[in-house]
Amino acid sequence: MSRRAFIKNTAVTVAVPHIVSASALGKNGQTAASNRITMGLIGLGSMGMRHADGFLQETDCRIAAVCDVDAKRRLAGVQKINRHYGSADCAGYNDFRTLIARDDIDTLCISVPDHWHAVIALAGIRAGKDIYGEKPLALTIREGRAIVEAVNRYKCVWQTGSWQRSTDHFRFACELVRNERIGRLKKVEVGIGPGFKPAGGAETVYRIDSQPQMPIPDGFDYELWLGPAPWAPYTENRCHWNFRWILDYSGGQVTDWGAHHIDIAHWGMNCDDTGPVEVQGTGVFPQDGLWNAAVDYDFECAYSDSLVMRVASNNHLPQGVHFIGDTGWVHVTRAGLKTSPANLRKTTIGPDDIHLPRPAGDHRQGHRRDFLDCVKTRGRTISPVEVGQRSATVAHLGNIAMICGRKMRWDAEKEQIIGDPSANRILSCALRSPWRL
Repeated sequence: MSRRAFIKNTAVTVAVPHIVSASALGKNGQTAASNRITMGLIGLGSMGMRHADGFLQETDCRIAAVCDVDAKRRLAGVQKINRHYGSADCAGYNDFRTLIARDDIDTLCISVPDHWHAVIALAGIRAGKDIYGEKPLALTIREGRAIVEAVNRYKCVWQTGSWQRSTDHFRFACELVRNERIGRLKKVEVGIGPGFKPAGGAETVYRIDSQPQMPIPDGFDYELWLGPAPWAPYTENRCHWNFRWILDYSGGQVTDWGAHHIDIAHWGMNCDDTGPVEVQGTGVFPQDGLWNAAVDYDFECAYSDSLVMRVASNNHLPQGVHFIGDTGWVHVTRAGLKTSPANLRKTTIGPDDIHLPRPAGDHRQGHRRDFLDCVKTRGRTISPVEVGQRSATVAHLGNIAMICGRKMRWDAEKEQIIGDPSANRILSCALRSPWRL
């Protein structure tokens, strides 16, 4: 019986034997086949290839297959992995369903545009795979909840790609806040980048007349790239990196960077299993361009304990997460940590203080390592699925409040906007046939 079948049939939540085929041995033979985790990578863009580099360094993980609808990316992924292992064993697929159908693959790393997150994740969960899934958890709040329910039903080990939780200084910042080293927490300010940062650098609105319909490049399965999203003509600035600026596929910087920094804010606020009670704000959404996600945004979330979180673009707030207490403050970014008073940075978190989870290793490699360790032990990852859902939900609600132009009252337990049927419809989106959750 395979590990996946064993887990699904018995609903076991404790450690179980991990069994994979002997072919999972690497060329150095350092890790026994019985301890090696086989993985399939779905999505080989910027983040997907970084994950390939990272998981290739883990000797107890064997990347057995990759999938991408762009043949150039797919070939590059296969060549990189085979070159690392000194073999020709890694398979490349155009369709994720073919990869997921392989019984010899234990885990998936999903790094695709947001509009594909839920469909692919649900297919993988139902096939018994454990999953490292990129943030934000899903394109909509309803799709995110569907992932949460499936993870719980099938006893899937899930790691959300919110890797900042696996870094020492983000953890330490949140421990300072949780242990009231800045007194009672009063307000949190989250600064994230403005919209439209294309891979080439220039920040400009790509208008329809400057992005005409173009021939689909050879080797690019554009129909499958669109998948459950509404049909639209191909133009180069719609796909790959730039999908994140189009609301049919993503939520712009609000959900992209927001899923990272709001996640840290919630960690420090001790709000991993809840959300705001009210959200309101203003945003600038281009109306006549190819890219229509917010280019400027500023929204405020009120929580039940009178705590307030403000999320805004960098022309309103500095980058990072700023925790404000009644006796001091903590500001944390990827670049480091600042505090007031300054000597808070030298504070020791004592044995009787609150200690937040700490994965093996450090930085993003530690986040992947934490996932692999939890696959073996069936333990809880540092960024489990419910945490990913709650963090992304705040970003989604911010977009909804700014699009609708009014205050939203939120029931975090039922995940419903109170007394606003039209706004509630934005909690989900229709999927283009034949795709469904």
